[in-house]
Amino acid sequence: MKQKILLDTDIGTDIDDAVALAYLLMKPECDLLGITTVTGEAEKRAMIASAICNVAGKKIPIYPGAENPLIIEQNQKVAQQAIFLDRWEHEKNFPKYDAIEFMRDTIRKNPGEVTLLTVAPLTNIGLLFATDPEIPSLLKGLVMMAGYFERKDTTAYPREWNVFGDYHASKIVYNADVKIHRSIGLDVTREVIMDSKEVKEKFNHPILEPVLDFAKVWFEKFYDSITFHDPLAAATIFNEDICTFTRGDVDLDITGPEHPGITRWNPNSDGKHEVALKVDKEKFFEEYFSVFK
Repeated sequence: MKQKILLDTDIGTDIDDAVALAYLLMKPECDLLGITTVTGEAEKRAMIASAICNVAGKKIPIYPGAENPLIIEQNQKVAQQAIFLDRWEHEKNFPKYDAIEFMRDTIRKNPGEVTLLTVAPLTNIGLLFATDPEIPSLLKGLVMMAGYFERKDTTAYPREWNVFGDYHASKIVYNADVKIHRSIGLDVTREVIMDSKEVKEKFNHPILEPVLDFAKVWFEKFYDSITFHDPLAAATIFNEDICTFTRGDVDLDITGPEHPGITRWNPNSDGKHEVALKVDKEKFFEEYFSVFK
């Protein structure tokens, strides 16, 4: 049985969004109902998503969403990968200002059936939940690449980008009551990394050609590797054995003077959140690359 998925993404900066989208498009059990984009140059991000969908031969509804956080300043203003858009066919015109209503309408038409997968700062999702407070209860589940919980690596930055990129929206999202409220954070995503050489060897499927092209920006300007943050979150929807989830409560600090947007984790059996704290790396990569054969 296919899983109905809505994807919210800031594709166009870190290449892992594109890597995750390619997986979803090729996964036979995935019924991708639509894509919304968020953060700076949301329309260009929609074009990047369109380019990958086009190579896959799929017409997926794509809606540019909010470009600025609810209150704080936007720190991700540019979709760097857009410089290669002219190499790939893509849609150039998208519905404006309708992303939140599109998600709301889609979820209401499919009550209890839609998994909302968010791999981006949570502005769109915060607006959705604030606009229609009943929406969380109508979801099958909420799966987020978000947060950093046990923070065992004391040398690492204590906050995770998707949460603190709009921590006021993140507070709304973590306060929402969803049947399945899952976070796949840096505790596990930082364990699934591949260097650029291996990526170029393994990304040999036609749908991964535009991904590799867009990845040139990432490799040259940021890192010579890919951390599979977003693909890991996506893969757990279809194979729950990839990660071990622990139940508890996530408290989001939005007022602390040093680190507003930090996630504080309280494990307990009655908590409303599930957090991934262990990952089977081999099982993840087996799942990811299985769809490109």
